[in-house]
Amino acid sequence: MAAPTPEPQDNFDQFDDDDAEQQQGSEQGFSTSDSGRKRLFSKELRCMMYGFGDDRNPYTESVDFLEDLVIEFITDFTHKAMEVGRTGRVQVEDIIFLVRKDPRKYARVKDLLTMNEELKKARKAFDEVKYAGK
Repeated sequence: MAAPTPEPQDNFDQFDDDDAEQQQGSEQGFSTSDSGRKRLFSKELRCMMYGFGDDRNPYTESVDFLEDLVIEFITDFTHKAMEVGRTGRVQVEDIIFLVRKDPRKYARVKDLLTMNEELKKARKAFDEVKYAGK
């Protein structure tokens, strides 16, 4: 005997609640998932997914899954960095040490650090001009 199939309307009711929770969370700058955890990167991940060829509005489940992977990566990487060098503290050298064998990550870290230094110099020069003009 086959199990009775639910009414089509019953299947869509569950999504209405999820959308209401997401709207409420996005008004506060973050969204929440079924587990009630804050979704910190959902907006950025949606934009990245679109940039890499996904739909303009990717499935919420896909974004949540990707965010779980990102959070897990950041957490694991931070724990590893805390074990290297001075215990309990993460320093730039620790991150460089961890990515030294991965050429792509190492090059990206180097680029970001170089850009950070250039931005610091530009801000300092801008502030000097700004204060000298007064």
